[in-house]
Amino acid sequence: MEDATSTSSNPQSVAGNFTEKLKSWLSWSWTYIFFIWFGAAVIMVWVLRSPLKLQETLTAASVFLNTLTPKFYVALTGTSSLISGLILIFEWWYFRKYGTSFIEQVSVSHLRPLLGGVESSSTTGLFSSVNGEAEPRPSVSECKVWRNPLNLFRGAEYSRYTWVTGKEPLTYYDMNLSAQDHQTFFTGDTQQLRPEDAVMQKAWRERNPQARIRAAYQAIEMNLECAAAYVLLAEEEATTITEAERLFKQALKSAGKDMNLLVYIKRRLAMCARKLGRIKEAVKMMRDLMKEFPLLGMLNIHENLLESLLELQAYADVQAVLAKYDDISLPKSATICYTSALLKARAVSDKFSPEAASRRGLSTAEMNAVEAIHRAVEFNPHVPKYLLEMKSLILPPEHILKRGDSEAVAYAFFHLQHWKRAEGALNLLHCTWEGTFRIIPYPLEKGHLFYPYPGCTETADRELLPSFHEVSVYPKKELPFFILFTAGLCSFTAMLALLTHQFPELMGVFAKAFFSTLFAPLGFFADKMESFIPASFWHPLTRI
Repeated sequence: MEDATSTSSNPQSVAGNFTEKLKSWLSWSWTYIFFIWFGAAVIMVWVLRSPLKLQETLTAASVFLNTLTPKFYVALTGTSSLISGLILIFEWWYFRKYGTSFIEQVSVSHLRPLLGGVESSSTTGLFSSVNGEAEPRPSVSECKVWRNPLNLFRGAEYSRYTWVTGKEPLTYYDMNLSAQDHQTFFTGDTQQLRPEDAVMQKAWRERNPQARIRAAYQAIEMNLECAAAYVLLAEEEATTITEAERLFKQALKSAGKDMNLLVYIKRRLAMCARKLGRIKEAVKMMRDLMKEFPLLGMLNIHENLLESLLELQAYADVQAVLAKYDDISLPKSATICYTSALLKARAVSDKFSPEAASRRGLSTAEMNAVEAIHRAVEFNPHVPKYLLEMKSLILPPEHILKRGDSEAVAYAFFHLQHWKRAEGALNLLHCTWEGTFRIIPYPLEKGHLFYPYPGCTETADRELLPSFHEVSVYPKKELPFFILFTAGLCSFTAMLALLTHQFPELMGVFAKAFFSTLFAPLGFFADKMESFIPASFWHPLTRI
C-alpha cells in the first residue's frame, strides 16, 4: 500500500518541481530579456534616426522650448510641487494610520507578482529563538488575543465613560470577540439548547446594547432561572457596581452545576467586592475559586489575586503567588513580570540614588532589581511610559495582546497606584528601563530572555484599542522611502518654482547648461558608434 502511494504521488511531485523550476527560470530570465530588448530598441531607434527624422524633431522641440516664457516653467514646477505635496500628505496620513506606505503596499501587492517577484516576507520569515534555533515569525493571524482578566463592566464603567466624553472606549472588534466568548462559554452544547438559551445566543450577537438587554428580559420571561440573562444584565444594564453585584448573586442562584457559569459569576462577584472596597473578602473568594477549579489556569484568576494582594500591601503573599506562577514552563504576562520587578525594586528603591550607584556601583540587591526591570521591559516595552506618566492612559480593552500596547494599557490602568505606593520604585524604573534596549538592539530578530518581539502586535493593537488612542509601536518604524522621496521632490520643485519666478534669465541659462551636460554622454556614444561601424553597414539598414 505504501509503495502504491509513493508511486502515485511521485509524478505529482516531479510535475510540481518542474513547474517551480520553470517559474524560477522565467523570473530569472525576464530581467535579462528585458535589458536585451531595451538595448535592441535603443539601437534600432538610432539606426532609423534618418527615416524617422529624429534630428528634425529634436530641433523643432528645442525651438518650441526656447519660445516658452519663464511663466510656463514657474507654472510647471509649481504644479509639480503641489501634486507631490498632496501625495506627501496622503502618504504621511496613511503611514500614521496603518503603519506602512500606500505606494509601497500597492507595489508589493500588485506589481511584484507581475514582474515575477515573490511575496513580501513581512509577515513570515525565519527568526532566531533564544537558543539560536530558527523558528517561524508569527503572522497577524497567529497573534493570540487573550481575555483581559481585569476587564471592566460595560454598564457601570465603560458606558459612564461614553456618557461623560462622548467617546466609545471599546472597538467593534473587541466587543465582537467578547460576544463570541460569551456565546461559546454560556451556551455550550448547541444540540440541547433550551428556548431561552437560543434567545441568549442571539442576544450575545446583537450589536445594539438595547437589543441585547431586551433579549435578556425575553429569556427571563421564558425562564426566571436563566442565569446567562442575569449575567448580561449585570454586565450591560447595571449602572453601578452594587447593582451589578446584586444581579450576579441572582445569576449565581440560577447557575446550577454549570461550571462555566459558576466560574465566571464567582470571579465577577470577587471583582465587585474588590471595587467596593471589600478587598479581604475578594481575596478569599479568589483563593476559594482557584482551589475549587485548579485546572482553569488559562483564565488567569491569579492576576486578579495579585492585584488585590498588592492593594492590601501583602507583599509576602504576592511573592508566594509569584513563586507558583512565575515559572519557566508557564506563559508570562506583563502582570507577572512587572509585579516581580516591583517587589525587587521596592526592596532597594527607597535608598537608591543614581549618583551614589555610579560612584560605588550597584549592590547585589540593586542589580537584581535592575535585571528584573530589564526582564519586564523586554517582555512588554510599552508599559514604562504609562507607569512614568509619559503617555496618557485610557480605559483598558476587554481583550489584550500579550507584549502589546493593549496589555500595557490594561496593566498600567490597575497597577500604577501600586508602583506609586512603593517609595522610589518609579524613580528606579525611570533610571534603568531604557537600558533594556541596549541588551536587545535587534528585537525583531533575536531576544535576550524571551523570544524575538512579534512583528504583528501593532496591527492587532490597532484593532483592539480605540481610534482616539495613539498606539505605542515598538520598535519604532523608520519613515518609508516614498515619504522621504515625495518630501524631497516637493521641496525641490517648490524651490525651482521660486527661483524661476525670481531669476528667470539666470535659471534659463542654468537649465540649458544642465541639459547640454546631461545629453553630452549620449552624443559622445553616438559619435563613437558612427566611427566604429562603417557607413556601408548603416546605409542598407536605413533603406529597410
